[in-house]
Amino acid sequence: MKVALFNVKYSPNLGDGLLSECTELELHRAGIDAVSIDLAGRTGYAPGNASRGRMLAVLEGMPAPLRRVATRTILSALAAIRLRPAFRRQLVDCDAVVVGGGNLFSDSDLNFPVKIHAALSEAVNLPAAVFAVGVARNWSATGRRLFADGLRNATMVYATVRDERSREIWDDLLPAPIPRAGLVRDPGLLASRHYPRGPASTDRRSVGLCITDPLALRYHGHDTDAGDMAHWYGSVATALAQAGWTVGLFTNGSPEDRAYLNRNAADWIAAAAPTRITRIADFATPGDLATFISSCDLMVAHRMHACIAAHSFAVPTILLKWDPKLESFAEIAGRSDYFVDPATITPTALAELAARAEQAGVDRAACTALIDAAAGDVAALARALRAAVAARS
Repeated sequence: MKVALFNVKYSPNLGDGLLSECTELELHRAGIDAVSIDLAGRTGYAPGNASRGRMLAVLEGMPAPLRRVATRTILSALAAIRLRPAFRRQLVDCDAVVVGGGNLFSDSDLNFPVKIHAALSEAVNLPAAVFAVGVARNWSATGRRLFADGLRNATMVYATVRDERSREIWDDLLPAPIPRAGLVRDPGLLASRHYPRGPASTDRRSVGLCITDPLALRYHGHDTDAGDMAHWYGSVATALAQAGWTVGLFTNGSPEDRAYLNRNAADWIAAAAPTRITRIADFATPGDLATFISSCDLMVAHRMHACIAAHSFAVPTILLKWDPKLESFAEIAGRSDYFVDPATITPTALAELAARAEQAGVDRAACTALIDAAAGDVAALARALRAAVAARS
């Protein structure tokens, strides 16, 4: 049986590729030929558009009504001219479709509403499932209509989300007969089962400091001052280095994050002992990202799948507040004590928290149980898809 997975596997943010690959590989273990179809039409891993940061800045500065009209016009044309014909070709020999995982049911300038509606419109004759998605309460009226129409017109057989908050929003915003959502774990938790662990540092305690451009945080609704955040990142790197950590500055791969790190890394490194802080080379694939994360003794990050991959490898994680989805994962992973707001925690206090996180470690039994549950969630998806396809035979 062949199943198409609609996701954003080839996003330059390699966290999206990580969860997509984990879903594919776990479905393969269940005997299903799973192939990803990127909702943006991408076909391979690439660094992404270097001008993305400038585009986000332009959108941020536009009046809301003009921004909505401009983005909808562009996205609708993209869907009609390029995406839907490509989806149609890729679905020819598929028996079912899955939308997920990732934070796909979110409405930032109609991006996912338009693309998911286009994908499901090309799959109306196939059993359809939604799996392990995040759901945000930021839907515009148009976005809500597009999500609802796409799901209502599909042959929905299964729907799950990755946290309780997403389930509440799904059930609030989507009308019957769209199925109510079940609750599963994020498939990125399977990273330690599908990627090799990197070599551990033998002479120093290593911390990965994942850098996110404040512009990206603001674009997704978090009120962040760019100057304050740059000073905070640099001061945190210095405080950790002074506390004896070797600090690796890295990104998950988004173009704006890479550009932001490139602009600031030299200053941050120069402010502390250069031998203690390094700029980690950009990663080419999700496997490269996962292997680096697994080699760290501690992770500090805004980006959700840097945190999820770290937890999968039992690397203690400090999660930086910006999006409710991260707080939800902190609760699921039992790391609420290490969920902190950069606006209120000082670099010195974060370095002290890092020491406590290192000492406490990760509850290995609870972590293994969470990973086992994530594997069971994919197995349940496979059973539901098989049953739906068999019922059509």
